[in-house]
Amino acid sequence: MPASGSGSFIYYVAGFLQGSFSLAAVQGTEKGKRRAKKNIMDADKAEFLKEFGSEYGYPNGPKSIDEIRATEFNRLDQKGIVYLDHAGATLYSELQMEAIFKDFSSNIYANPHSQSDSSSATSDIIREVRQQVLDYCNASAKEYKCIFTSGATAALKLVGEAFPWSRESCFMYTMENHNSVLGIREYALSKGAAAFAVDVEDIVNGGGVSGGQEAQVKLSPHAIQRRNEEILEEEPNRNAYNLFAFPSECNFSGLRFSLDLANLIKENSERILEGSPFCKGRWIVLVDAAKGCSTCPPDLSKYAVDFVAISFYKLFGYPTGLGALVVQNDAARLMKKTYFSGGTVAASFADIDFVRRREGIEELFEDGTISFLSIASIRHGFKIINSLTPSMMSRHTAALTIYVKKMLLGLRHENEANVCIIYESHTSKLVCHESGSIVSFNLKRPDGSWFGYSEVEKLASLSGIQLRTGCFCNPGACAKYLGLSHMDLLSNLEGGHVCWDDNDIIQGKPTGAVRVSFGYMSTYEDAKKFIDFITISFVSMPNKSENRNTLRTKSILLSNEGHERNAGYYLKSITVYPIKSCTGFSVESWPLSSAGLQHDREWLLKSLTGEILTQKKVPDMCSISTYIDLDKGIMFVESPRCRAKLEINLKTDSYPGGMEEIELRAQRYEVQYYENDVDLWFSHAVGLPCSLLRCSSSQNYSILNKDSSRKLCRDVECTLNFANEAQFLLISEESVSDLNNRLSLNAQKGTHGTSVQINPMRFRPNLVVYGGEPYAEDGWLNIKIGNTNFMSLGGCNRCQMINLVHQAGLVQRSNEPLATLASYRRVKGKILFGILLRHEIQDKLGMQTGSWLRVGEEIHPNSEAMLQNKKLPIYKADT
Repeated sequence: MPASGSGSFIYYVAGFLQGSFSLAAVQGTEKGKRRAKKNIMDADKAEFLKEFGSEYGYPNGPKSIDEIRATEFNRLDQKGIVYLDHAGATLYSELQMEAIFKDFSSNIYANPHSQSDSSSATSDIIREVRQQVLDYCNASAKEYKCIFTSGATAALKLVGEAFPWSRESCFMYTMENHNSVLGIREYALSKGAAAFAVDVEDIVNGGGVSGGQEAQVKLSPHAIQRRNEEILEEEPNRNAYNLFAFPSECNFSGLRFSLDLANLIKENSERILEGSPFCKGRWIVLVDAAKGCSTCPPDLSKYAVDFVAISFYKLFGYPTGLGALVVQNDAARLMKKTYFSGGTVAASFADIDFVRRREGIEELFEDGTISFLSIASIRHGFKIINSLTPSMMSRHTAALTIYVKKMLLGLRHENEANVCIIYESHTSKLVCHESGSIVSFNLKRPDGSWFGYSEVEKLASLSGIQLRTGCFCNPGACAKYLGLSHMDLLSNLEGGHVCWDDNDIIQGKPTGAVRVSFGYMSTYEDAKKFIDFITISFVSMPNKSENRNTLRTKSILLSNEGHERNAGYYLKSITVYPIKSCTGFSVESWPLSSAGLQHDREWLLKSLTGEILTQKKVPDMCSISTYIDLDKGIMFVESPRCRAKLEINLKTDSYPGGMEEIELRAQRYEVQYYENDVDLWFSHAVGLPCSLLRCSSSQNYSILNKDSSRKLCRDVECTLNFANEAQFLLISEESVSDLNNRLSLNAQKGTHGTSVQINPMRFRPNLVVYGGEPYAEDGWLNIKIGNTNFMSLGGCNRCQMINLVHQAGLVQRSNEPLATLASYRRVKGKILFGILLRHEIQDKLGMQTGSWLRVGEEIHPNSEAMLQNKKLPIYKADT
């Protein structure tokens, strides 16, 4: 097998896969297919184990990784899920949950603030768990205390709230920090203290401070921030308290900071911060261990750390909503707590200003009744962690991390261009000996442009791979590794980019990254499936077949005379969808309006919180059927949840529920509300409180998006009702037939599960046409149906909604047909199927009177317009 760093490795894998799948198809049995895949996996795994076998899989542990997966995480294999977001939340063990259930079913846990036997027993359990937390951090109970909080963020917030800030204090933090750490800055600045970020550029550690040899570290400060304009005329008092915060492991890059930093800043701050006005203060050190604690807990017997923030669901999946602040006793005594609550006071008077607080550190800072059931469940998580040991888990996850990095860096396009850029620090002396468990990266096309992280996440989800994208709430690390300046970040923000959106490429630069992270139960098979997914989906290789890699207008054939040859195209069906995301109805003929088909997407449902309801959020909307009788002027609405059929008069003054202005997809509408009886009917039909809104078509107008770089598909140049993209969606029957053939072929190969057949109505088209070859519509610029002219706005970008299957009153989710479409219909991050149209209005007053569409009418594509462009449009997929 070629070395993983060579470009030929890609071709080897692809050829091996293709050859094996072909062999399995010839054998024609599921058994043969499974055997071929297993042979590939076994051969590759053998190579992996040659390099990592001594570290991977707990060779000296109580259970092997295969036994752990089979007995404790069987649900992953049953659901076909590759879970790679352990930095976000690791998974709980099935045996762990069984032990918790058995514990809770056989014991009685009561409020620990009471004096009953059950309460006393609960208090004993809490003390036991506190000690387990301290033991995990190798912290002496004489020097440290464990304060339970609602999570790591609450632990960090507690430090910020209670820290003894003054005008002479400062808050120093590394650029690589979670937003929950950066938020402490608000407390510092509001109290008149200074704040600044630092880059830790170098450290030479020959054993560390505790090892007898002096360590050298260089901190490069960024600009000092102050809210108070008054500048200190004198140097800060030597007794002023300063706070330094850094993560034990960066949740963006996986960089593990040496805890020697704590000792260095405490013992050598004057040298390390030479020239800084804060070099002579008294330093308190905070470590955010929410991520790093899962495989490399801080050893508080060696390092002078004052605060450690911990999150338990990052350790062993359950419980969520529970964290801890491990605090050094002297640091705890410095904290100034304002609020008092039940459990934190020895006595208080209701009618005068008198309160005496409890003296115990835990009792003083744990407001109210702590989450005692969650705390009791922690013991069962620690049993699993302690049986494997953090060091073995660290070696196991490091093996997978190094393997994935090695494989990603070895990927090459057919032109030998690199596929992957990994974001990691090369200042290796800052890092522990073991690697972290995170790989953050972005992917490039053969021409050097970027694949957007949203595209990677979308395709990964279709392949059953769960990962995370964006900046991971770590803006400093994100900007640092992606090379984004303040001007870039402000420009992106003004352009509409915010956290968690899908604006992944702006002005040619990524706004975030893709992150995979491993947990103690992750396997080689998880890593291998991920690498295969990246290879198949994003690496351009010469042996990929054309019909897999390109999206082109094959059906437009030109003769020597330059005229188009086709067999004729006809309109097969017309469908109107009056209420957005509800079922439509088909007609033989229908009138046109200035917004498309008359009454199409003229109504929508809005929740009481203002959210627009769609099938993606409320799948039961598919069971609401609609029909409009134009002669009677009534829309009939039915739902299996409602006994009575709802009749809505089309006259705009029939339901005087009031008017309002709303904004939806860069379009502002004046909408009409209905009275309570209509809203109650729909609330019952969808199972949640909502309101029906009707577009007042005479009042809506477009709002152009200020950021042209976003390139919204939405047609903002014409009148729209509540349609997402354009007035009409057209689907070709031949294109659907070709898709179904591919679905059947994939099912035979075993690549995309069982065979499914897709009805054109799965795509919710307004117009279905037939005639010609598949995907001829891709090349249409203008078409004429009957006497009406339409302009093509390009392909329709498909989403997960087409994967919803409605059968026997139930809604099921699958990966098809989007997964198959993604394999051959991808264009610049979009998965296209069908085309969007708008009709061309004859005069400024709107549509001519009597404009109708009729089933059976011939369709005339405008080939002359295409010929004037001198060449046919050809769309190549991103491979």
